[in-house]
Formats: sequence, C-alpha cells, structure tokens
Amino acid sequence: MASALADAPKVLNGHSDTIMSGITNGVASASVAATSNGNDNANGNANDNANDSSQQKRPAKRQNPGNNRAWKQKKTKREKNITEGSSEDVLRLDIEALLASRKSQTDGQVEVDADAEENLPEQGTEIEVEVMKLSSTGDGLAMRPGSNWVYIVPFTVPGDIARVRVYRHVHTEKQSFADFISVVKPSPLRDDARIQCKYFASCGGCQFQMLDYSEQLNHKKRIVDRAFRNFSNLAPEVVPAINDTIGSPLQYGYRTKLTPHFDGPPGFRHNKRGKNPRTPFDSCPDIGFMQKGRRKVLDIEDCPIGTSAVRLGMGRERERMHKDFASYQRGATILLRENTKRLPKDSDEIPQGELPPCTVRVDNEDTVDLKTCITDSKATTTEYIGDYLFTNPAGSFFQNNNSILPKFTQYVRERILPPSGNIKYLIDAYSGSGLFTITLASLFEHSIGIDIAADSIASAGRNAALNGMGEDRCKFIAADAGELFKSVSYNAEETVVVLDPPRKGCDDSFLSQLRRFGPRRVLYVSCNVHTQARDVGVLVRGEGEGERYEIESLVGFDFFPQTGHVEGVAILNRVDTKE
Repeated sequence: MASALADAPKVLNGHSDTIMSGITNGVASASVAATSNGNDNANGNANDNANDSSQQKRPAKRQNPGNNRAWKQKKTKREKNITEGSSEDVLRLDIEALLASRKSQTDGQVEVDADAEENLPEQGTEIEVEVMKLSSTGDGLAMRPGSNWVYIVPFTVPGDIARVRVYRHVHTEKQSFADFISVVKPSPLRDDARIQCKYFASCGGCQFQMLDYSEQLNHKKRIVDRAFRNFSNLAPEVVPAINDTIGSPLQYGYRTKLTPHFDGPPGFRHNKRGKNPRTPFDSCPDIGFMQKGRRKVLDIEDCPIGTSAVRLGMGRERERMHKDFASYQRGATILLRENTKRLPKDSDEIPQGELPPCTVRVDNEDTVDLKTCITDSKATTTEYIGDYLFTNPAGSFFQNNNSILPKFTQYVRERILPPSGNIKYLIDAYSGSGLFTITLASLFEHSIGIDIAADSIASAGRNAALNGMGEDRCKFIAADAGELFKSVSYNAEETVVVLDPPRKGCDDSFLSQLRRFGPRRVLYVSCNVHTQARDVGVLVRGEGEGERYEIESLVGFDFFPQTGHVEGVAILNRVDTKE
C-alpha cells in the first residue's frame, strides 16, 4: 500500500463508518470526510493503515541511558480498544523470540557486548545494522555485530545490511527504533526493481514492494502461525498446521477505496469548544498519506495500489483542491470510492468512442462495467461479487479488494458446511451489509444476519432484496451486543455461525453467548489474526459454562498485497462431550 489510507473510525460492530464532512467556510463539503485512521474487516474493509510501530514524534535530545523510566508507546486510534494482540504486543513477542533463538543457536559461542546499553549510539546517529528477521508488524528486526540489542527498522528484509538513523532507545525493552536510510548490502530476498511507487520507504503504507509476491505470502503464513503460538494459549498439538496463504489475483491496482488527507493551515489547533480562529490556507496543502514514523502528511499525487477509477478520482480531487484550497480552514480527509455500473454489451448506455472523464471501461463476457470514483460519503456505490450485487453508502465499510472476493466467498461456501451432519441454518454475526448472509443463503433453509448497528442492518436488507432474497430465505436483526442470540430460535445442532468481528475481536460477553448457544460449527474470519487467535483459544479451551470447540483448519487470505496485513479464516467444530 503506498499510503497510510486513513479510513473513518469504526462503530462497535466494525461494519459502519462514522464519517463527518469536512468544513468549507463552515459549510459541509460533500466530497471531503474528516476521519481518523481505521481498519476494516472482510464484511467491511480489511486494513487501511500499515502497522506503524514507530509513529511517534522524534525526541529533541538523547535520552539519558541511565534513565530506565518506562516509555509507553501510544496506540493508534484503530488499536486503542485492543487489550491483547496489539501491534505493540506482537512486536514485543517477536523480539523475545528472536533473542531466544539467537541464544539457542550461539549457545554462548558468540561474544556479546555486556555493556551494550552503555554503548548505544546517540539518538540521531546513523549506523549500520544487519536485519535478522521480519516481525509480524512488517518491520525488520536488526542487530549490530556482538550485541543483542534490537533495532526496529521499516522497509527492510532479513539479510539486508542497512544504514539507519536511530531516533529512540527503549531501555526497559532493550530495543531502539530507527529510520531506514539506505541498503548497504541487499539481501538475496530484496529486488528494488519490483518497487512500483516512488514514495515507497517514505510513505507509511506499503512495506513489501521489494519482495517477490510468493515470499510475501510465505511471510503472511508465518504471521498466522506466530499469532496462534503467541496468543491462543493452546498446546501446539491442538493447533493444526497453517495452510498456505491464498493470494490476491491483483497485487497492484486492487484497492477500491482510498482516503488521502491534508492537515489544517499552519498554526491550526483543534479546539473542542469551536473557538479556533479561522486561518485560511495561503497555498494548497500537501495532500496524501502519513509519512512513515512521523505525524506529517506526505504529498502523494498517485497510489499504484488503487484501482484505475480511484486513481483517476485522486487526480481529479487534487486538481479541485489546487483551485479551492482557500475555502478551507481545517484539515480533512478526501473519500475516493469506486462505483460500478454494469450494463449488457448491447446497451445503448455504453458510451461510444471517448469515455466520460474519470471513467474506466471493463469488458466482461456478457456485460460491460463502467467504473467511476465517488467522493460523497452519503452517495450510494455499487459493487459486484460474481453474480451478487451489493450497494452501500460510499463512506461505509465494505471490502476494499474486490479482486479477491469471488475466490474468498467461494472458499467459504465450499467449507461452511461440515462433512457430515444435518445443517439447516446460518447465523452471520457481525453481519454488516450482508456479505456472508447473502452469498451463503442458498445453502441453508434459512439464515439470519445479526449486527448491533441499525444502518448496517438496513443496508443488508436492501442488498438481500436486490439479490432476490426475501425474509423466507434470510432476515437481518439489529440486536443489542449483550443479547445477540436472544432472537434466534434455530436448533444449535443444525446451525453454523460465521463470525467477522472488528479488529479488536470478540469481547468476553459475545464469546460466552456463543458458547452457551453452542452451534455445531463456527467459521471465524478476522482482519487481525492475533485477536482471532486469542478468541479461538477461548472457544477451544472451553472453560466455564458452554460448549467447547476444536480447530479444523487455519488459513490466511492476502487482502492487502505489499503490506504486512493478512486476513485469517479459522474453521471450528463443536466437541461432543456427552458420549
């Protein structure tokens, strides 16, 4: 991803956006959304912003090496409600594993500097390090010869000798954060000719453009494996081998939603009481995505992971802002969302000759898709997944990689039913706008989609009708979080439950409800395999009241090529203990 892609924040269910219009002379602008970084899931969008473990302000001066006061990394907004399985947790455990591995391999044969902490380079110093391992956050974990002090360096791969600039020492964790400067000696895994974005290694989005795609998939398989080793609290023998990560048909040009943004004018400070002086821009601000490791917008005119329609829309909006910048007194986020109009090949609506501005034509076997870019968060966008049709408000959550969705939904369809057993019913918890309920409904006598957000339920109902499904096939319920299964009358023995929660995973209350209901089979989809592993561990251990489960399979899907993010799919079966 060549962007920080700061989406709007989630509501509790993870499938509805809260997007506020940007302000133009105090009037809401239809094409600008003031948002904060977010992350979506498979019913919504898989993740927008790459794990940025180092997004902190640079210190003015060096920390006192003798000062062991704990430094607490500030969590990003998209992770602030994650109590276990955050990027900080993931990074810490990956570093511990690296150090343990090195100790085991060297067995004391390699001389280690006992005074490493006293010999740390001054903050701001440039040094050379060797990258030993890739963390599950996407950062390289590097060391200097003879030292067990770890340097966290973005945009590197194992085997790189890199020149970096150290900017923070965390003495309590025996680690330091550093900016990537250059490669002194490249790893055999690295080929910079693969990089397709000139902002790579500056922008905080993509991490792996220098890696062959097969190696990206291998790394994401390791991410899933580590997640279950580190966060499931399960014995290794009850966790099956992780299947190979399923790749995206498109590695670039796949992203159907981008949200570039710009900061307020110089001197602007957000004031909750609304007493901020209105200071107009004297020139067009930088419009783009966050620079890696800094709270600064990087001016980016194009993002190669966006679809062609979205990239055209990005250019159009940048041109508009260069004309209209003086109308704005605050920063905002620009929504760019692909919209598809599908027509029969003999339709008179298909333009002959030159296409309208910012329109892309895609020829299918029997139809033609005309793709445009929507910027109004309240406008309705249309997407097709195979023969299924979905409409949503442009600002709401829906999966951002349409190219992988047919493969993904087919995978789920082929595995949603157990090899044996009479399954009649589907419950789609965290149903959002109905992706799973609608694409799976034909396999069941009846299906129910449950969500705590009424607007998501309304969208799901409209999508069901668009796909020819009435309440005799599926219905959608807006339920309170504490009573999600209260309105369900299905026999648990004949029921499958699909889970697709937000990034923070399921809370204890939901998992307790699920275990008390005790469906025959559970399919858990997650945009955060670390919180997924934690929740699956709860279901497998089966402590306290309710049923317990065993894991049938685990696999990752690469919804976001070039980044360190992976979508996890876990299939579980109820363990019958009555025998």
